[in-house]
Amino acid sequence: MVGRKKKPKIWVKVSHEEDKISQLPEHLISEILYHLSTKDAVRTSLLSTKWRYLWQSVPGLDLVSYKFSSFDAFVSFVESYFGFHRESWIRKLRLRFDYSQGMRDISSWIDAVSTRRIQHLDVNYRGYDKTPLSIYTCETLVHLRLCGADLPNAEFVSLPCLKIMHLEDIICSEGTTLEKLISGSPVLEDLTIIRSSYTYYDRKAIQVRSHTLKRIDINEGIHVVIDAPLLQCLRTDMYSIKNFRIITLGFPSKLDIDMQLMHLYLRPNESVIRDILTDISRVRDLVISRNTWKEIFLYSQSRPVLQFRNLSRLNVRFDIFDLEMLPTLLESCTKLESLVLELFKDQSMRRHEEKREMNVMFSAVPRCLVSSLKFVELKRSIPRYEGEIELIRYLLKNSRMLQKLSLNVYYKKKAKRDFLIELDAMPKCSSACEVLVL
Repeated sequence: MVGRKKKPKIWVKVSHEEDKISQLPEHLISEILYHLSTKDAVRTSLLSTKWRYLWQSVPGLDLVSYKFSSFDAFVSFVESYFGFHRESWIRKLRLRFDYSQGMRDISSWIDAVSTRRIQHLDVNYRGYDKTPLSIYTCETLVHLRLCGADLPNAEFVSLPCLKIMHLEDIICSEGTTLEKLISGSPVLEDLTIIRSSYTYYDRKAIQVRSHTLKRIDINEGIHVVIDAPLLQCLRTDMYSIKNFRIITLGFPSKLDIDMQLMHLYLRPNESVIRDILTDISRVRDLVISRNTWKEIFLYSQSRPVLQFRNLSRLNVRFDIFDLEMLPTLLESCTKLESLVLELFKDQSMRRHEEKREMNVMFSAVPRCLVSSLKFVELKRSIPRYEGEIELIRYLLKNSRMLQKLSLNVYYKKKAKRDFLIELDAMPKCSSACEVLVL
């Protein structure tokens, strides 16, 4: 046809060279596959003939039983893997079971990896099977996580390389077994013990003695006496009774405490609150829940203003209906440098449904705003709080040392534009303050 231009020919040069990863030595490819889940590692067998069997040489297994067509298929796969690695190093074993599919004694699997230089063992039994004794004397184990396991009594424990121990919903007929696990781990740094209503321990407190422990995480139902001079962080959930006691001369620099209130009539007595206040007064870094601070707030209403002179960093969660407690908290933290304030709304509290949201009312400017507060992050997981703008305005207007204000808040497109305009017009007491909207 007249006037029609011919389309230019496009030449594509096809390279038949292999990709760069395939050119790597097999031991390096195996190391790359080690950091993938087993499912993704197996998928690479479809890339080429070179990759077909490379996944089998990976020294790690990470599987979930319910992702297989049947429990028998899952067991068969694991057995074949152990057959292939009959003499070779297995660094990682991570297994998740769903016993609604079937039952299987996996003691032989754990025995096998315990003698093959295993470093990371993570098993979720979901059936309270007995753990083999070989786990107590694994010389190469660095990270141990057991969930739903039945720990047999330990006559002897030697775990010379273990740094991280996470025990969740385990059955342990004797508390001394846990104590031997801890004392038999001479380089242990991180300890987590989580209990459910389906497990049991001795009623006596667990003696946690370690010269290397840096972090301890326990939940309600677990009582510990701690002798750990290097402890840096203690995280605990509790009900109306304090579930830890520190007998070391020093005290961790960070405390993360959450008080669970089972019932309005099962509240902690004054001696428990006094003990918690003593602990808070000794730390520099505090993470505290709304319930815990509310109990402290009620306790302190008829007493002089609390003073947490050592506290430098504070992370606190507030229900928007409890923000009236914020001024008291800030007045108590005279040297506070960093504040993370997370706002939420407790939907389960029906008594709040008709209660009007409250703004924060400061009778005076807390000392920390004038002399020390440098970093503030405001987060919320709820729609815009009615008094949010006034709270932000107050912080910017009165914080003389503030260097950064981060606002992790969500607004719809038009509302966000209006919010940014209003935010930009707010007066700032600190000329060096940077405001970030995340």
